[in-house]
Amino acid sequence: MKNLPLLQPLTDDEFARLAGFLEAIGTPAMNIETLDGYFAALICGPDMVLPSEYLPQILGEDFSFDSDDQATEIMGLLMRHWNTIAAELRITLDEPNVYLPVLLEGADGVAPGNDWAHGFMRGVQTRPASWSLLIDDEDHGGPILPIMMLHHEHDPAPEMRPPPIPPEKREELLQMVIAGLTHIYRYFEPYRQALADIPVSVPIHRDGPKIGRNEPCPCGSGRKYKHCCSAHVMTLH
Repeated sequence: MKNLPLLQPLTDDEFARLAGFLEAIGTPAMNIETLDGYFAALICGPDMVLPSEYLPQILGEDFSFDSDDQATEIMGLLMRHWNTIAAELRITLDEPNVYLPVLLEGADGVAPGNDWAHGFMRGVQTRPASWSLLIDDEDHGGPILPIMMLHHEHDPAPEMRPPPIPPEKREELLQMVIAGLTHIYRYFEPYRQALADIPVSVPIHRDGPKIGRNEPCPCGSGRKYKHCCSAHVMTLH
């Protein structure tokens, strides 16, 4: 029962707290929209990606929390937002449902969606070989194309940019992104299920030395491993 709060969506105040925390870190960190897209990709994808790998991507390689209390609070907010996305997408396996991405509006009241797409594609790049299964699938790869269009809209390389996106087309693209997430999540479900079905008794070989519970967490949070990724990994995944 102690993990029950981790299943509750963030309140408006908590969401604002997490968004403000990320904004205060500055350029190395993702903003809340990019984070949402990044989490969506990791959750939709076929592979497990652990906090020790994705936290430096979210907060910056050199970031460390000011205190254990701050780390506990922010990690809890991150986990709850992850679980919210995962729960909404999991429903799509059994009934009509969509996850509504976090899209920030500009001064003109328009939500461009570029930051969300940037986050999603960063998630894709964590396991490019696995995602190539979908991207190269002529029959099922269509749902990722709107995300890639928004991701490359302002690409420095002109040949990577899509044709100009007028306002009415942008709204259509965003609707396609929302609908496409469901298809992407369903596409990779057999792969995730196969991973989940691996017996827990199968030995896992580490590439590096074992991390002691009282040693600094390798994610760079500055906390002890037992109070950071070791405590949260099973809840997140």
